[in-house]
Amino acid sequence: MRVWRSIALAALAIMLAATPARADDPVAVLTTGGLAGPNVAAGDVLNAAVAAGTTADFATASGGTTGVKCAVSAFTAAVVDNPAAPAVATESTTAHTFSSCTANIFGVTRVNSVTVNNLPFGTTVDSATGTVTVSGTDAAPIQTTLSLGTILGSVTCVYRANGGAITGLSDNADNSISFTDQAFTKASGPITCPGAGYFTATYAPVVDTSVEGNPVVFTN
Repeated sequence: MRVWRSIALAALAIMLAATPARADDPVAVLTTGGLAGPNVAAGDVLNAAVAAGTTADFATASGGTTGVKCAVSAFTAAVVDNPAAPAVATESTTAHTFSSCTANIFGVTRVNSVTVNNLPFGTTVDSATGTVTVSGTDAAPIQTTLSLGTILGSVTCVYRANGGAITGLSDNADNSISFTDQAFTKASGPITCPGAGYFTATYAPVVDTSVEGNPVVFTN
């Protein structure tokens, strides 16, 4: 009996030695804590507010300074798929908010509200370029509604993203996503509403709120 037991143990040892150790998961497009850090899990919720000392702007001209500036803005996105890098991660942007807004548009006395419509939006992060693309659909375009107070009363101005999408750029130096002069065209509103809007904002840092400590997010 002891002989058979010894033979069985020896055979098991040989099998274990021949079985390769489980390799670590490959580095995904999105990680936390650093490049090649722990992979962000599907279903995790990411969040970022406008970078300290900056504003989220809707200018009336590309590169211009006239328009609406919001001192408070934030977005929330849920990770849908985070494949091994290099690849494209997918997210769903579920919230994008603006407040504490002011305007220096002629005839506008105050900003009542800035509201992003038709959420959620499909969002991708391309590890090869760091490009972040937020896309609407024909039925649910990327649309922002501005309620502005004027000397003649409040007006509602509705703008839609040109081409149905806006693009930003992720930066691991400060774990940010920056949007620059993303063009919107007026879909409805009186002549008081500017004919176009150009969205510029930097959100930093992007953090994973589903992980203890809210670690910052990197793009690999």
